[in-house]
Amino acid sequence: MSNKLIAKWAVIVIAFFGSIYLLYPGYEWYSKTSEERSKLEASGDRPSNLLNLGLDLRGGSSLLLELDTSKLPDNININDAMAQAIEIIRNRIDQYGVAETPINRQGEKWISVQLPGIANPAAAEALIGKTAQLKFMIVRTDAKDTEKATAKIDATENPWDADGNLIPEIAKLVPAGVAILKNKDGGYSVLDSEVKVTGADLENAAVNVSGDYGMPEVTFSFNTDGAKKFGALTGANLGKQLAIVLDNTVQSSPTIQSRITKDGRITGRYTLDEAKRLAITLKAGALPAPVRIIEKRVIGPTLGEDSIRSGVSASLYGLLIILVFMLIYYKWGGVIADAGLLLNLFFLLALMAAFNSTLTLPGIAGIILALAMAIDANVLILERMREEKRRGLPVGEIISTGYDKAWSAIIDSHVTNWIAALFLFQFGSGPVKGFAVTLTLGLVVSLFTSVFVTRAIYDMLLTSNPKDISL
Repeated sequence: MSNKLIAKWAVIVIAFFGSIYLLYPGYEWYSKTSEERSKLEASGDRPSNLLNLGLDLRGGSSLLLELDTSKLPDNININDAMAQAIEIIRNRIDQYGVAETPINRQGEKWISVQLPGIANPAAAEALIGKTAQLKFMIVRTDAKDTEKATAKIDATENPWDADGNLIPEIAKLVPAGVAILKNKDGGYSVLDSEVKVTGADLENAAVNVSGDYGMPEVTFSFNTDGAKKFGALTGANLGKQLAIVLDNTVQSSPTIQSRITKDGRITGRYTLDEAKRLAITLKAGALPAPVRIIEKRVIGPTLGEDSIRSGVSASLYGLLIILVFMLIYYKWGGVIADAGLLLNLFFLLALMAAFNSTLTLPGIAGIILALAMAIDANVLILERMREEKRRGLPVGEIISTGYDKAWSAIIDSHVTNWIAALFLFQFGSGPVKGFAVTLTLGLVVSLFTSVFVTRAIYDMLLTSNPKDISL
């Protein structure tokens, strides 16, 4: 056996065992029950190399969000705002524990979010939609000039609008330099309207369950500039109450005991989940403008299981028919072609797992098309071999010439499909992009197995006993 052939087989063996390494975590993961997987996902204990199932296979929820462009700041254009909103939503969902969520822009101001495995997405919806405008404001000790406003608030059944602001007839009674905001636990606070420190100055936020009385709290730290501003604010207001305001609601109002620079905390009657969502929202950043859910669809896991069963069954039946046909029509050449085809599927799934790809029904269609391209390449090679055999050439030359003459047709067909996949990926969205990605990876693997692997098998047989090769 030549050094060149040894190197070829070394590549194939490494690819084979590397694929086993990449696919085993997925096999172990999907061998668990759905309850076990849910617990592991909630704790963040999820394999890194995993072939994820899309919404149409796993079930879950699909949301269509609309960005309220009327509330965008004047210095932010809609394209930048959409890109920022998508990134923030992605960060929030990823930190919440929903892995590999497809998030795509649709049209001018709409965002499509798919939540595989989340059939009751109420918590995730609240997390997505929060604007998380964090402010630090000083509580006023003298509120004589606000008596008219506070009296009107006390006499009004619901003095706040949907965004947490005072309704216009009360807001006009509030004097300049003053803000009146509702408290999280009821009532309201009178504050200085000047805001010197906001959530934009934060560097990090996390949940701490060792707060007062064992209640969860959210700890936060400022960046360098934020620490300076917060130090100046707290140093100038010792003994006063500092209101921590989130989305126009006062979360808590601790008394400033000393000058604070780097770190702080938000306390209140939070459950652990509420504290976790608040920390995630603060850490991910504020949305450039509010978003609202305009469409929500829920796909049950049973429908997803039916889709998996139908898709896998159709694929296996089609694959079996092809394998049998190749064995009957091409005999020994069909055996080698079948081996290459099975390795093609094996390597493709491993490559998708390596990239943490999400498998959908269109993705399965992409796999089927890639397998069809692989078997088409083998048919071209075998037919070329039969033509050379009719000319009476020796076996070694038949194999070599068959591959050489089939190569141009093989590369032409693959490049054509690559170009089509590129356009689908560039101009498509959602499932269409999934199909394009799967097809692209499949075509790469198809070239490797149908040309490189099968040729290595023929070369090995030629070095051992060429008389046993029947073409």
